[in-house]
Amino acid sequence: MNQHASHCKADLSHVNTWIFDLDNTLYPSTSRLFDQIDVRIGQFIAQLFNVDELEARKIQKTYFREHGTTLNGLMTQHGMEPEEFLDFVHNIDFSPLKPSAELEAALNRLPGRKLIFTNADVPYSRKVLARLKISHHFEHIYDIAAANYVPKPYPEAYDLLIKRFEIDPQKSIFFEDIARNLVPAAARGMTTVWVRGDDNWVLPGNDEAKPDYETDDLVAWLDNATSDP
Repeated sequence: MNQHASHCKADLSHVNTWIFDLDNTLYPSTSRLFDQIDVRIGQFIAQLFNVDELEARKIQKTYFREHGTTLNGLMTQHGMEPEEFLDFVHNIDFSPLKPSAELEAALNRLPGRKLIFTNADVPYSRKVLARLKISHHFEHIYDIAAANYVPKPYPEAYDLLIKRFEIDPQKSIFFEDIARNLVPAAARGMTTVWVRGDDNWVLPGNDEAKPDYETDDLVAWLDNATSDP
């Protein structure tokens, strides 16, 4: 399919589980919230290894490309405990996030349960959802700790999600801003939607992604998909 929202009305009558990534998916990437986290990750690495900003950036992006997240690279390569890292990088200003009546209405129209699937942790996710005033829509937050610190796009994280919440992949849909993270979901039978932001994620595995749908406006896509024929 691989269609833009304005060109294709999706048939989602089979869907009973709606799975959403958090960052740059449920809020627009133009809020630049994740830019703050990106800076904090660089600062953490610079302090940890006593390197300058440029070298820290290299380490950060190498681990992100090769291990799914910078945290996973630090844990795999250096045996680092995750809590200190997560607390540090998520200590940011959440004020750029604003509630959206349109998002609230779109989520309210979705039948079935709604889940968050994020490489962040629960405390951070709760703050984001609270700022957006949409916490009440989501039955569970499946975070990096729940996935045993195995991040997207590793298949194990998806298998555990499916098992833990008794998800029928054929009756679920996954929304995500990083294309490569859709590949394991599609392989398990989920309908996939790539929520494209203004960031150019040039990552290994992105070219393997063949999402069922693409959009640069989640709310508009949901409105179109759930509107009366």
